[in-house]
Amino acid sequence: QVQLQESGPGLVKPSQTLSLTCTVSGGSITTSYYAWTWIRQPPGKGLEWVGIIGHDGSTYYSPSLKSRTSISRDTSKNQFSLQLSSVTPEDTAVYYCAREFKNGSLSQYDYWGQGTLVTVSS
Repeated sequence: QVQLQESGPGLVKPSQTLSLTCTVSGGSITTSYYAWTWIRQPPGKGLEWVGIIGHDGSTYYSPSLKSRTSISRDTSKNQFSLQLSSVTPEDTAVYYCAREFKNGSLSQYDYWGQGTLVTVSS
């Protein structure tokens, strides 16, 4: 029912800013209980949680990426976006947006976008 769709350039040059947008349908990003996350998976690697924006607009980022990461939202468009600055080839990954909620201390993700590959290369 809830659908998420990532969009943005598939190729970014080193030192530039990676920008992606997640468009949400079937549910409002301002609805309580749920939050909205970015998760990435480098080639051959596991999933890495990037950051989150809550229904009230509050944000939190992975400590390893915090200095370079910004997540924002446009409630009128029911979208949230990721900006990752100063990218290197190590940032090459499939980037997913997902809906997150807490079950006790456990974070769960019930809806995911299809993912979009972003390659950082010169």
